[in-house]
Amino acid sequence: MDSRCAAVADQLLLIERELRGLGWWAEVAPSADALASQTPFCVDTLAFEEWLQWIFLPRMKIILENDLELPHASGIRAMAEEVYRDRAAEVGGLLEALGAFDRLIGQAS
Repeated sequence: MDSRCAAVADQLLLIERELRGLGWWAEVAPSADALASQTPFCVDTLAFEEWLQWIFLPRMKIILENDLELPHASGIRAMAEEVYRDRAAEVGGLLEALGAFDRLIGQAS
């Protein structure tokens, strides 16, 4: 088991908490077609926060629950900074949580 798994799990919970705090946590999933997009971050079918909730968090949960290899790199904060460039103050907590995730993934196990 990767020594970072517990810290990654905690960070994923913080990301979820930030999404909820911003009022961006949805109770109803996007359509199957929207979720099936092959475009990076599903930018053609989902808002970034939808991608975080419905694609990123579930995939990371599967990786942790099945003791699969963690990604070797992550640049999710950079994407979030681009998406929310006009709302940086509002989403500061989310950006920090995503940056901490990126740093954890970037560390060698």
